[in-house]
Amino acid sequence: QLQLVESGGGLVQPGGSLTLSCAGSGPTWDNYAIGWFRQAPGKEREGVSCISRTGTNPRYGDAVKGRFTISRDNTNNTVILKMDSLKPEDTAIYYCAAQSLFVQTMCTIPPKSYGFWGQGTQVTVSS
Repeated sequence: QLQLVESGGGLVQPGGSLTLSCAGSGPTWDNYAIGWFRQAPGKEREGVSCISRTGTNPRYGDAVKGRFTISRDNTNNTVILKMDSLKPEDTAIYYCAAQSLFVQTMCTIPPKSYGFWGQGTQVTVSS
């Protein structure tokens, strides 16, 4: 069974950068697209970005387009989320999760079709 573990969260000043990592274990890593999501206190879980099984066709939520970059390394079972130009409104717990799709080169942003959720990592953007 696939297990996902997030790391890399922390405290950063507005305008700064952080890099989050989602590490997968289990024999089925290549069968899943991977998505990043976030949830701030009192708000619903929001789709941030996703990347397909093959590491192609990344997608981004409107709130992070142009600032965040997702990448995938299937040799090391890792998906990286590089976050630049961070804003206070990016403060949230960030989660990664896996999505099973027939088409290898696709992923979708909404969180409802994802499973194998990690435990999350806190990102705080504050001066």
